[in-house]
Amino acid sequence: MSGSPAVLYVEDDPLSRTIMNILLTKQMGLTQVAIFESSVDFEGQLARLPFQPDIIFLDIHMKPASGFDLLKVLRGMSDYARKPIVALTASVMNEEIDQLKDAGFNGVIPKPIHQNTFPESFQKLLNGETVWQISRK
Repeated sequence: MSGSPAVLYVEDDPLSRTIMNILLTKQMGLTQVAIFESSVDFEGQLARLPFQPDIIFLDIHMKPASGFDLLKVLRGMSDYARKPIVALTASVMNEEIDQLKDAGFNGVIPKPIHQNTFPESFQKLLNGETVWQISRK
């Protein structure tokens, strides 16, 4: 990977997309950021990207395809079989961590995303580590 890492975020919630876009582009200074507004025609959207993502963030609760569905698609593609793919969801409790691990995610970050800890988690994921954060109550 040369220069700024390329990021893909698939999220159907407008506020979450805005927050992540500001965090990645303004706070972290990343220049290759793609945000899909839905999981409709996911493979087509992915094929049209001008870059290949180095890390992918998936909202879990989307329609028509969920984050779990998109993960299966990505893991079935040779270019993405080993890339870090991270679940983002508003509700992650201890018991759900095992389900996400078993599915093949490299980590989970609860929403709302915390701007103070996200950059560190992001770097860990790029370094091949996993990040399993649970929701704060």
